[in-house]
Amino acid sequence: MIRVRRKIYRPIPIDEEIKFNRKRFIVSKTDINGRILFVNKNFCELSGYSEEELIGAPHSIIRHPDMPRAIFFLIWNSLLRGESVSGVIKNLSKSGKYYWIIADLDAKKDKDGNIKSLIAFRRSAPQQVIDVMEELYSTMLSIEKKRGIEGSLAYLEAYLEEKGMTYDEFLSDLIKPKGILEKLLETFKSLFS
Repeated sequence: MIRVRRKIYRPIPIDEEIKFNRKRFIVSKTDINGRILFVNKNFCELSGYSEEELIGAPHSIIRHPDMPRAIFFLIWNSLLRGESVSGVIKNLSKSGKYYWIIADLDAKKDKDGNIKSLIAFRRSAPQQVIDVMEELYSTMLSIEKKRGIEGSLAYLEAYLEEKGMTYDEFLSDLIKPKGILEKLLETFKSLFS
């Protein structure tokens, strides 16, 4: 079988944020190689891509250049071990505008325990979360440009050590939804289980 690679349009980033309702959730599902299998309507509206443009495309189509590769390295390693993981991510829309999300990602397994797909639930990131992560990511990205992913990961490790936290504890403390939003998110996730 011959696979046809489609050309991926990479917009030029512009410094304009897309804000969206905290009660709207974005969902996508990929195969274990990161190729998009499913997106909900909210994903299409926010990213500016049609469902046809997204299905089969690499999820990195929305990766913003301000994001350190080390963060995706950590996320993918956790997912491929079959672990649930969260992250705060700056995405790039087709228009070049950006939007910040909190992503809760999970590996879906077949009856034999093999990972068959990855699912992500995203919600709007509050400004206080963005402020913390923007500063951290800026430093990591600067280090990454000089010393690669290894340097960026070493910085993150030192940053967390200074706080006396693991990466998971740091994120959980920073992003855990509270009150009605927590209940709404859990209900929404159960629809895709």
